[in-house]
Amino acid sequence: MKETSPNCARCSFKVKERACSIEGGKHPDNCPTVTELSKAKELSKVYMQPENFEFARQASLQEKDGYSNRELGYEKVRPAKTRIEEIIEFINRMGYRKIGMAFCMGLRKEAGIVEKILSSRGLNMVSAICKIGRVPKEVLGLKDDEKIAIGQFESMCNPILQAEVLNKQETEFNILLGLCVGHDSLFLKHADAPCTVLAVKDRVTGHNPLAAIYTLDSYYRALK
Repeated sequence: MKETSPNCARCSFKVKERACSIEGGKHPDNCPTVTELSKAKELSKVYMQPENFEFARQASLQEKDGYSNRELGYEKVRPAKTRIEEIIEFINRMGYRKIGMAFCMGLRKEAGIVEKILSSRGLNMVSAICKIGRVPKEVLGLKDDEKIAIGQFESMCNPILQAEVLNKQETEFNILLGLCVGHDSLFLKHADAPCTVLAVKDRVTGHNPLAAIYTLDSYYRALK
């Protein structure tokens, strides 16, 4: 059956030959670079709006600075900076001073380290842990056997309150660290400030979710 919905993940053409890379490039019939050409031109104007322009411009400059050896040609470029370094640099590029961090209790040690790194650079840090508010999981209709700690009181993760706490403090930029799947979605939905992710939760792989993708032909073949 012919695909009509955009699905760039299935594009079979080489990167350098694709329509999204070069003018007149190759593309499948459902290529959004081709089918949404007018929309792309229209949205280019949105990037010109004051609330978007400098943010998008600095993000592109940050992307560029994430590589070294650019003067040697594209084939010679090498990664130059870690995620935490890029986040710090982007914060400085934008002139942000008040930074929010929403983190998981399971990564409280890492959150403490990140807080020290950022505050040592003169940033005003505001942070909120996932269990903030001590709201029982029963509020969500969970039964005792549906909790992690069966037979005990257990606070639910509270990403909406995390977002509201940071909103009340009027943070300029928020960092997510290890929030659960779904909880991160709710935080992003309710946060007022722009957000970025330092790390996502993956309990099995030490918070490196691509490990399962990289080993899809071996240890995680059951996913296929």
